[in-house]
Amino acid sequence: MKDLKGKTAFITGGASGLGLSMAQAFVRQGMNVMIADINEAHLADAKRELVEMGGKAESVICDVADRSSIKSAAGKTTAVFGKVHVVCNNAGIGVVGPIGTIAEKDWDWIFDVNLKGMIAGTEIFLPLIESHGEGGHFVNTGSMSSLVVRPGREPYAATKFAILALSEGWQIQLEPKNIGVSVLCPGYVRTRLGESGKARQEKYGGPKESMGREQPQRQSPMMTESLMPPEPVGELVVEAIKANALYIITHPEMKPVVEARCARLLRAFDRAAKSPAIAHLPKGSLPQQDVELAKRFNEDI
Repeated sequence: MKDLKGKTAFITGGASGLGLSMAQAFVRQGMNVMIADINEAHLADAKRELVEMGGKAESVICDVADRSSIKSAAGKTTAVFGKVHVVCNNAGIGVVGPIGTIAEKDWDWIFDVNLKGMIAGTEIFLPLIESHGEGGHFVNTGSMSSLVVRPGREPYAATKFAILALSEGWQIQLEPKNIGVSVLCPGYVRTRLGESGKARQEKYGGPKESMGREQPQRQSPMMTESLMPPEPVGELVVEAIKANALYIITHPEMKPVVEARCARLLRAFDRAAKSPAIAHLPKGSLPQQDVELAKRFNEDI
């Protein structure tokens, strides 16, 4: 999708942070924008800001942990704008803490919002994009935690690793349909992720000020001010859609950490090749589907 003017974007978690930065960038491209969020007050402020920018923007309350809520939001989007071309599955929450300290309802909450909400958003909007035949693009918000995990952040990282896996597979499936897929892997960006607990739904235990031992320290005022502002992230997303890029990285300085993790994985393959436990087994050739996959991984997407 080289030309975004006149196209329509739907963004979950669109009332603040990364979602709002995408909405702002899309408005600057001349797109119609539907921002969806669970927070009604933030939605009203965000819509007002987008309209003041001269954008064609609407808003809709949407709880991504409820598939019927996403269906309803999709219906309102098509009713207002007709067609949808870009879907940003961006809504997410953060739960952190040492092993054994995460409540069962919080495990349900983070998987329902971060992962199952993204799956539902894709499955609901895909037929709508296919129906008009003009192509489209999905942007799924992962994290730098899709690539590396720090101790204590495993609940969050587990959902973000899964988002990366789904996005990589779906990119291959949807390319023949002229539908692109990108996975956004932001590092430390100034968002409201630290306020996740305030919007926790009643079925998960209701609002809670802090969602883990690490959260208050990580979101201290001094550190928050040092984070990347969200606005450039929206522009990175626009660049990725136009380039049909699979991965969107916000913090290139994290490259050595990711390289170190990948090197550790490769060393495990080297150890396996030398292991007496499997040395006597016949060595099979790489299946053709994996040969093709290796070729794709060598492409610049």
